[in-house]
Amino acid sequence: MTQEENIEQQDQGVVSDIKPQHTIRSVVNKAEKKIDPSTGKAGMDEIKDVLKKKQKDRIVNAALGKYQQNEELKPYQAELIKLQQHLERAGKKMIILFDGRDASGKGGTIRRLTRYMNEKRYRVEVPGKPSHRQQTELHLKRYIERFPSVGEMVLFDRSWYNRALVEPVMGFCTEKQYREFLNTVNSYEKNFISDSKTILLKLYFSVSKEEQNRRFERRMNDPLRQWKLSEVDLQAQDLWDEFSAKKFKLLQKTNSKEAPWYIIRSDSKHAARLETMKLILNSIPYRGRSRSLDFQPNDDVVISGEREVKIMERQRRKHGRFIG
Repeated sequence: MTQEENIEQQDQGVVSDIKPQHTIRSVVNKAEKKIDPSTGKAGMDEIKDVLKKKQKDRIVNAALGKYQQNEELKPYQAELIKLQQHLERAGKKMIILFDGRDASGKGGTIRRLTRYMNEKRYRVEVPGKPSHRQQTELHLKRYIERFPSVGEMVLFDRSWYNRALVEPVMGFCTEKQYREFLNTVNSYEKNFISDSKTILLKLYFSVSKEEQNRRFERRMNDPLRQWKLSEVDLQAQDLWDEFSAKKFKLLQKTNSKEAPWYIIRSDSKHAARLETMKLILNSIPYRGRSRSLDFQPNDDVVISGEREVKIMERQRRKHGRFIG
């Protein structure tokens, strides 16, 4: 059970550490029997006490769950530091792409990945809207300019694959530009990694429509998260099927042997973060790897691009449209 599900159950009165005879409903029933018909007040103090305890338990359980999740990540975060050191020693470069729908957990995963890493040896790139001049240049040019130097890791929070996802759906590029990109991107990527010094890892974060909507609603209602809402966010649910069709075409055309896609099921944020760390650490051998940790990604969370295409094809045959 995820932490979110645990909190939701507690809000419905299912509190694991309170005995059945002390649940909210039983306390209310007991208190109602004590109510003084003339005032209606007797027994209400007892209800208030249990409600306060329930709220306290919910907060404590949520904090404990978050602490446990952070502790589970720490050994892998330590391994990421070793991976950084290996890149520097071996003179290698690493590029990790984080693509997918809005609110799929890309940014949160990047923050956990880099939390303890050496800031001098990695960069997080979040390319914004291209300038007028950049719009007239080769699409990949402004990304190539941000590529890592020797011994460095660069994480793209959205990559050149915007040209195959957001841009065609939102009308930010022409159909010709979209098709040209799909027809040429594999050869460009092959050139990136041809020198054996550059490691390219392509991650697509896949969130369900229901979970995406829940996260959007949270952003709308939370002043600390409202800045995350964008023009694309506000239309994402209505354009769900269009994004799904573009996702299918993206995987079908750009999942290559040299640069395969990995799909991260991200409805559970913690599972997505943990399994992404395992996937990255498994992508390259490095000195000093822990012998006690499990580095094998969970097959229910990390899906190969080839397998995802087959899943989506079955969805289309069964439902007449893509679901994921």
